[in-house]
Amino acid sequence: MTQDTNPARAWLVLLLAGAFEVGYALSVGGSQGFTVLSWSLVAVVFFLLTLFALSVALRTIDVGIGYAVWAGIGAVGAALLGPTFFGETLTPVKAFWLTVIIAGVVWLKLSDGPKRTQAQP
Repeated sequence: MTQDTNPARAWLVLLLAGAFEVGYALSVGGSQGFTVLSWSLVAVVFFLLTLFALSVALRTIDVGIGYAVWAGIGAVGAALLGPTFFGETLTPVKAFWLTVIIAGVVWLKLSDGPKRTQAQP
């Protein structure tokens, strides 16, 4: 961690940034290459929200871990909601690899736990 701020708050903000990232990804899909004005405007709003929230979270969380978690949330969220909004398919193989991504994100979070200090003799 790079600053002395509340780590729990930073992780909540990172989760929010991930949710905004899912909104951005779905909005870009709905914009059909930014040719549908309403979806395009929603995409811009989600883009700005996700970047702002990510930048706030990265004040506390290491960049490598925070970015990986944010990208993972966006990828998994878009893959899970794509079938609902756009009729995309979610096959068992895709579901397996999404599970692998989720497991990786969880392990990254666990690796960012409190640092243990060794006792001096």
